[in-house]
Amino acid sequence: MHTPADANLSRRELGAVGEQLAVDHLRALGLRILERNWRCRYGELDVIAADGDRTVVFIEVKTRSGDGFGGIAEAVTRAKVRRIRRLAGIWLAGQDTGWPQVRIDVIGVRVGRCRVPEVTYLRGVG
Repeated sequence: MHTPADANLSRRELGAVGEQLAVDHLRALGLRILERNWRCRYGELDVIAADGDRTVVFIEVKTRSGDGFGGIAEAVTRAKVRRIRRLAGIWLAGQDTGWPQVRIDVIGVRVGRCRVPEVTYLRGVG
């Protein structure tokens, strides 16, 4: 696996590195990862996690190698939140377990600018 400092990462490799760093960060915060890269015909959810026993969290991971595309808050538009909600509803409909609380979070991972990747976590964006 490439290191985050590797300047020759493809978009896919950069995304995989960022997603792994995001998952590690979520686990360190006590979230339990339920699924990664869940797909259906309408799209993909990056990470689905449990925050305690009552809250399921749908997490969008945005990995950047620089500042060219703005911050993570700008990366998740209203249309993107609507798409995540739709996909979350499909995922929830297929579960045997009911989740009393649902949340959408975003994790931004910036690699390459500093020696240590920067992780920004926004809770409850949608």
